[in-house]
Amino acid sequence: MTEPESPRRTDRSPWNWLLPVPIVVPLLTPLYNHAEPRLGGFPLFYWLQLAFILLGVGTTTLVYRMSKRGDRS
Repeated sequence: MTEPESPRRTDRSPWNWLLPVPIVVPLLTPLYNHAEPRLGGFPLFYWLQLAFILLGVGTTTLVYRMSKRGDRS
């Protein structure tokens, strides 16, 4: 006896094209190759690294939620 086929899962959501953004943006060193402005006494480099983490989390969350909506049938 054969098992019923489950619907094929596809990872071809156009939202996946946003995932390289948090990888590429931190590689653009001219963005943070400065000591000024300071935020809370920390140079730009340090607080911008924290902003890159938030960018990655936000982008990943957005892609996950938008891709998940398309899976509902």
